[in-house]
Amino acid sequence: MNWDQVEGKWKQLKGSAKEQMGKLTDDDLDQIAGRRDQFVGKIQERYGIAKEEAQRKADEWLKAQRDQQQPVGQSHSGQSSQGGQRPEDRQPVGQQSGSGSRTNR
Repeated sequence: MNWDQVEGKWKQLKGSAKEQMGKLTDDDLDQIAGRRDQFVGKIQERYGIAKEEAQRKADEWLKAQRDQQQPVGQSHSGQSSQGGQRPEDRQPVGQQSGSGSRTNR
């Protein structure tokens, strides 16, 4: 998802924006209307932070929206979150590779 898509879906996404950026008012969200520059400006104003920090927060929010839209186990590259390993090649959780068990003495 990019900022053009955010603008088109703003009515659906502004609840998430308010949840993550609790200091933004409903009026702020209406004024933002999915535009990145407005979003960054309102974050900067409400939180009293530098523009660069507000941009980072806006981009983190957008990344969270992207992550929510992806199928479970898929990364941005379309590969499995297991590093592309086949299920039979993965180690079960809590087991180490190597032979036998070891004890500390």
